[in-house]
Amino acid sequence: ADPFAPKVIAVPSKGVERWLMQQLSLRLGTECGWDGVAANVLFPSPSQLVGDVMSSLAGWAPNTDPWTASRLVWAVLAVMDENVPEAWAAMLSHHLGRDDPDAAHRHGRRFSTASKLAQLFTSYGDARPSMLLSWVDSVDTDGFGVGLRDDMLWQAAFWRRLRERIGVPSPAERLTEVCEKLRDQPDLVDLPARLSVFGPTRLSRSQLAVFDALAAGRELHLWLTHPSPTMWQALQGLQPAIRRAEDRTALQVNNPLLTNLSRDVRELQQLLSADAANLHHPPESLCDNVLRRMQDDIRLDRDPAKSAARLPLDGSISIHACHGHVRQVEVLREALLHLFNEDPTLQARDVIVLCPDVDAFAPLIAAAFGHTNAPHPGHRLRVRLADRGPARTNPLLQILQTLLALADGRVT
Repeated sequence: ADPFAPKVIAVPSKGVERWLMQQLSLRLGTECGWDGVAANVLFPSPSQLVGDVMSSLAGWAPNTDPWTASRLVWAVLAVMDENVPEAWAAMLSHHLGRDDPDAAHRHGRRFSTASKLAQLFTSYGDARPSMLLSWVDSVDTDGFGVGLRDDMLWQAAFWRRLRERIGVPSPAERLTEVCEKLRDQPDLVDLPARLSVFGPTRLSRSQLAVFDALAAGRELHLWLTHPSPTMWQALQGLQPAIRRAEDRTALQVNNPLLTNLSRDVRELQQLLSADAANLHHPPESLCDNVLRRMQDDIRLDRDPAKSAARLPLDGSISIHACHGHVRQVEVLREALLHLFNEDPTLQARDVIVLCPDVDAFAPLIAAAFGHTNAPHPGHRLRVRLADRGPARTNPLLQILQTLLALADGRVT
């Protein structure tokens, strides 16, 4: 209704945001299409979107809510310093070296421990809000009626003191009230009438509860990527496991690669309702090369050892053994140049390179693909790095990090 109102699409990472924006720009426009323009779209993460909704309905601005991770860590640090001498915190005291005069080197763990605990309590509130609700009532269970182990009891005691210090309800305590408000009064939050959550592989119970409440008064689309419609059908109707150790869904899967790499999507499917999916089945492939055979085995949940006769190696999948990061980047560059030379229709925007540690490879990629006067054709390839750490992309944070590092360096 309002052309100037921004669209909101929650995405799990910057890489997904970049790809999705490119795809939208190829389709959005006039009736002719292909205008190449996509603008005024906001891409928060699912956790950021849910956090903003929770904070606003509790009367807090997102950056002032005391339960946000960046603020919570300081409250955790204060509670930790005040209660470490207590008997119930003996395990925490031992970790910090308070009871050992020869463990002075552990004292430097204070902030890292506080950060870890803040992340831990935040994840508890997301994944298992019922557990924190039981802790509020001084019932030390896992939220499903099972008592905590002795080595975990200190966390419940710590959390109660943290809750007392902050003095306002935690997100887990607000969740039910927030969802009721969203259903009864959807206009309380400043969000458009249509929302999308695109490409998540993992959503917590709290996030799904808030999305379900938002969907009562808005049009909300949850776009999931799933490797195997066959596996989806096989897991439909199974009783969800309460604890990960009790999850037996992997036993229902035949393809070993699918078994090892699909834990997140299996768990997410268990959290969704049975009628939540409108599946799009990819067309049948001809299995005329090794890559398509592997994709079909995954999609149809087939054991490769029991599928049809093996195909000869044809280059659709290649594995390169490289010594060191520098050589990996060099081989990547040569392989890409070969692909571009073999297929004139292939463009740089059609290629995505996945990397487990982007920050470690970023300077090497910039050197191998950078725009220089070097005669190598690889230097003319346009490359964009996504999902880098904040300290790598923000010059001010880089300067601050360098200055703080001087204290541990050899500067006199």
